[in-house]
Amino acid sequence: MYFSTKWLQYFPFLSGVCILLTELCFAGDKVNIGGMFVDGEDDVLNNAFQYAIKSNDVTRFVPIIQSLPLRESFKAVKQVCRTVETGVVAIFGPTNYELSGHINSLCSALEIPHIETRLGTVAENSFPFSVNMHPDYVSLSQIYVDIINYFNWGDIFVIYGDQNELLHLQEVLTVPVSSETRMVIRQASKENMRDVLKEGFRQNYHHFIADLSLEDTHYLLKAALQLGMINYEYHYILTNLDIDCLDLEDFKYNFVNLTSFRLVDYDKAHTKHILSDIESYERQHRVKIFNTTGILKTETALMIDAVSVLSYALQDLNRSAPFKAANLSCDQERTWNHGSSLYNCLNLVEYKNEPGRDSGGGSIIVEDENHIGLTGKIHLENGRRTKFKLNIMQLTQNGLIKVGDWKPEVGINFTLPVEYGVGSARFGNKTLIVSTTLEPPYIMLKKPPDDQPPHTGNDRYEGFCIDMLKGIAKIVGFTYEIRLVADANYGVELPNGSWNGLIGELREGKADLAVASLTISYGREQVIDFTAPFMHLGISILFKVPKREKPGLWSFLNPFAREIWLYLFASYVTVGVSLFLLARFSPYEWYRPHQCGEDEPDKENDLTLANCFWFAIGTLTQQGSDIDPKALATRIVGGTWFFFTLILISSYTANLAAFLTVEKSVSPIENVEDLAKQTNIKYGSLGSGSTMTFFKDSKIETYKTMWKEMNKHKEQVFAKSTKEGIQKVKQGNYAFLMESTMLDYTIQRDCDLMQVGGLLDSKDYGIGTPIGSVYKDSISMAILKMQEDGKIQQLYNRWWRNSGTCTKDSNKGGKKGTPLGRDNIGGIFIVLLSGLAIAVIVAFMEFTWSAKKRSNLDRQSLCQEMGDELRFAMQCHGSSQRTALRRDCSGCNSTDDLEMVGGEVLENPTNGMMESTFIPHSHSHRH
Repeated sequence: MYFSTKWLQYFPFLSGVCILLTELCFAGDKVNIGGMFVDGEDDVLNNAFQYAIKSNDVTRFVPIIQSLPLRESFKAVKQVCRTVETGVVAIFGPTNYELSGHINSLCSALEIPHIETRLGTVAENSFPFSVNMHPDYVSLSQIYVDIINYFNWGDIFVIYGDQNELLHLQEVLTVPVSSETRMVIRQASKENMRDVLKEGFRQNYHHFIADLSLEDTHYLLKAALQLGMINYEYHYILTNLDIDCLDLEDFKYNFVNLTSFRLVDYDKAHTKHILSDIESYERQHRVKIFNTTGILKTETALMIDAVSVLSYALQDLNRSAPFKAANLSCDQERTWNHGSSLYNCLNLVEYKNEPGRDSGGGSIIVEDENHIGLTGKIHLENGRRTKFKLNIMQLTQNGLIKVGDWKPEVGINFTLPVEYGVGSARFGNKTLIVSTTLEPPYIMLKKPPDDQPPHTGNDRYEGFCIDMLKGIAKIVGFTYEIRLVADANYGVELPNGSWNGLIGELREGKADLAVASLTISYGREQVIDFTAPFMHLGISILFKVPKREKPGLWSFLNPFAREIWLYLFASYVTVGVSLFLLARFSPYEWYRPHQCGEDEPDKENDLTLANCFWFAIGTLTQQGSDIDPKALATRIVGGTWFFFTLILISSYTANLAAFLTVEKSVSPIENVEDLAKQTNIKYGSLGSGSTMTFFKDSKIETYKTMWKEMNKHKEQVFAKSTKEGIQKVKQGNYAFLMESTMLDYTIQRDCDLMQVGGLLDSKDYGIGTPIGSVYKDSISMAILKMQEDGKIQQLYNRWWRNSGTCTKDSNKGGKKGTPLGRDNIGGIFIVLLSGLAIAVIVAFMEFTWSAKKRSNLDRQSLCQEMGDELRFAMQCHGSSQRTALRRDCSGCNSTDDLEMVGGEVLENPTNGMMESTFIPHSHSHRH
């Protein structure tokens, strides 16, 4: 009795030794497990499977690897049967839906656990021995519903790839929606992806859920970017758990609201330890397990965890009753005796990612009862994973960041400010410290009303940036405290590598935001982050308005350019000579001053050369003359000259008023090139800031020359503040290089100052934040919202235009009239030349017709007659001509004779006789 009681005292110890010996014996045995992979896939999943086996220190697994043909299911099943005959205790994979269904059926018949790492379907729940490590699709669907409800979506556009993916969204499709909520469901592939997105764009949908493969998801984002649907107005929920494997560089700067989820928590210390071990394994065995972006895909991580879960399940099974490996064949109707027990053990494994810490709060202590894996806590019910934790990821300018997590039993838990959409950021109760510096009209001290106490707190300040900050705070939802920077500088890098001013405040953590006229530059972007720009500007030149020049003695010549005056003189001479020549050519310009008188000249021509020039000058001065052209050709010349002078004199009169009433400002410089070429006028900028840095770092020769000149006289030309620089300009002989917005504000209030030339560069103002700030994206989207609504422009008009005292041109001395040149009135010269050409043609026709009639009477050829008439016309001193035929009557009233008048024969009506005395032409004595 004593003996037995004594041994009972050692029973717990002996039991533990027996269990330990059993486990050691089990650890010494080799256990076969099957790995089924699809032929043609990459080896990442296979490599991860073998890594998990080799790194497992609990069970000695022997992998039986099979590469299954994708399109030959019968052949694939045969290969699985050969694997079963090796005595495997479980089969892993494959990832293909169709092949997996066949293997599920086979394993269920043989009662061998079939372990998978892909997202399952509804039909697969009917297989009793199927174990899926991937989170259950019903649970995953619930997180999409929670996100929709959290942000209160009013429209939902669902995009899915195939029917199985649509089943994953069944909870979304049954979301209770109000009558105002819209929902559209569309199946998409690469071929119609753009058309599907265009439909959503046309119907004004802004909230999308995409359940697509990783490749199609990336194609969706690229198509949306091309269609202008990647910006803060759109919100995408991407259900694929491997979004962080994509290159999102093209999308992260557009402020798009992109929500995704991740099963592997890379922030856990033990996760980092496993990933480091995988990297060592990759280098040692020269295989690839991570993808090209250095991220572990979800299926890969699940495969590693699945092998560990099987190992612990076999350990638990062996503790209760030692088992033997399966000895089965597809040709026999036998099942594995221990298959059901192993399946139950798999469902009982508590595989957690919740380790404790040591008493000192240091490194994580991993104990056997809290096995740590890559995908967090694993809890299986009937082979389905129902308890897990997903990281909620948000796309920012720094890439995807974790903003919270989600558990089926808890729901959404945001751990960082959520920055989806304008106005939805949540900053909690934190008061942001805003650092700034005084600079009218951006930041100014507010003057207190009379008989009132001075302002305190943020009410002490006013200006453009203050009003903008109020608008941003209202949209985003945060409170702030404004503090002036101690040294009043914007920020430049010091020789020791530190920064002063606003930039230094952000780097040292003294401020959360820097709100001022802070220029976004490359150097500053290296040490802080900037929001979206709120104002675009450039460097320009501020100069004193020069003295105005009064009109000179000969200013009446200014309305026309010199070339126009020369053209006018040439036109005057041309018209006078042309009129004279055409008058002598045309027979209809000659007239008979008296009807009788034998010795008097029969015809005269008033258009002598002197009279033609008098006619032209009289018409030009709008005074007229007593000389009138009579022939059609000469009247065409006169009419064209009338029109010419009408336009010319009207243009002269209109332009003369501008020249005589406006005083011209004579500026010694017109642009930056003029400034750089001279040395009499000094020029400079602020002694520290982006303007000085621009000239210092510029590679353009003109600006390099200017920097050398400024640096040479830096004590004289650099200003400590903008106010000091403006004062230097007002003193004269100095040009201040400053940013255009500040320059515009200055010349609106001081009419003695003006802008010279255009912008020298292009830059932007932005709000500065520390690197990695969670507030940056929300503030950027608020700025974009204010710009779209026109509020930024309204603030600009308020602080620049509405409060100014100078008109647009008052500080430029008025605009001097521009002399009219060939481009302005050249057309009237063309009209004049055209009229002259027409007149010449008409005169030639008149001349030819008259010569033809004379040739018949003179009994000589047309050419000879035309020659005689041409020689007479060229005698510039003659002004009259005698008739070709003389009448016999002696009385003035006799018309009985036949006479030749202008080449026509007149018959005597009394005696009916034709009496004519032919007198040959004697052109030599025509007078």
